[in-house]
Amino acid sequence: MPALSIPQGLRRPILGQRRRRFCRQLLISSLCLLLLYGPLNLAIAHLLWPQPDGILVLGGQPHREAVAARLARLQPDLHVWSSSGLGPEQAYPIFDALGVGRDRITLDYQAVDTVTNFTTLVKTFQRQHVRHLYLVTSDYHMPRARAIATVILGSHRIAFTPIPAPSLKPAESSLRICRDILRAWLWCTTGWSGAALRNGWLP
Repeated sequence: MPALSIPQGLRRPILGQRRRRFCRQLLISSLCLLLLYGPLNLAIAHLLWPQPDGILVLGGQPHREAVAARLARLQPDLHVWSSSGLGPEQAYPIFDALGVGRDRITLDYQAVDTVTNFTTLVKTFQRQHVRHLYLVTSDYHMPRARAIATVILGSHRIAFTPIPAPSLKPAESSLRICRDILRAWLWCTTGWSGAALRNGWLP
């Protein structure tokens, strides 16, 4: 009995369908790996470096610096980075009052928003071999900060332990969190944080 053969005219559509199916599967697999990259590296970092060796405060409100200062007093070996927080004339007295030396504090003003709080300092943490950070910010802001940190710090295998500063503000919207997760992945893949678009995207 003669073997069945695919007519020449049908071979190209079938090959095209297989190629499209393969490309689609490759794209889905790549996206899954990308989405898991930060969380997986974060989990590894927590196993390798369970104890924090630095403090990062997402500044801007005095109660955040106050919580960071109290934490620094309890952890005298840890350096403090304040990202775009209070000016020196406001920030230093908060730490001075609790006996935290100014040589232990870096006031950094590069960041313009929460995503750039992390993107502007993550290379510094790597250079200084900081592997696990206490992350200090307001309680209402912590879900967004944690989501961004999972992507940016996690992708650089830097662990973090959240320390929420109590406030009376309501939690931020899921839309803002999703927006900044996308911006964090954009920075990880292209080096661009999308900060120029943030005001037109969501307040």
